[in-house]
Amino acid sequence: MFKFTLNQNDVAVDADKNLLEYLREDAHLISVKDGCAEGVCGSCSVLVDGKAWRTCKLTIAKVQGKAVTTLEGLSTREKMIYSWAFGEVGAVQCGFCMPGVVISAKSLLDQNLSPTSAEIKNALRYNLCRCTGYLKIERAIQLASQALRDGEIFSAEAARPKWERAWFAWTLKISCWGQVNLSMI
Repeated sequence: MFKFTLNQNDVAVDADKNLLEYLREDAHLISVKDGCAEGVCGSCSVLVDGKAWRTCKLTIAKVQGKAVTTLEGLSTREKMIYSWAFGEVGAVQCGFCMPGVVISAKSLLDQNLSPTSAEIKNALRYNLCRCTGYLKIERAIQLASQALRDGEIFSAEAARPKWERAWFAWTLKISCWGQVNLSMI
């Protein structure tokens, strides 16, 4: 019998098996994705005692006595902040990798609420995103860190430096309307 904590609940599992398989098939947690089954993509990431791990490479025996947290185990406030931050900057497209990315972000932000760009990139080194691109994801993590630090949600636009807001306005007008609009907003 293997015992561990899953999303703040004590669980006991009779047989040792792959953690990803257990979480998806037995615990019915859908945030943990099977993207590669080789530990490369990060879509199956969870927190094990606060550190991001890829479940496709873990067994139940390796998490015995530990605390495992999936995206479903985040607090309502954390879910709201991460959803807002990633949506605010357009860092989500297909969404397949996002649970793993958020888990990696949470692992980082639980240790450091003012991460540098290099620290964010390092935290994301085991997460592959084929749709969005990492600049938006990095910006979303910066926005989430600011919201977690300050305790409030605000407009991502207001958090941008003035010069960046002007550049973003031009970029937004070009991409949204398909043509260059020469007026600034």
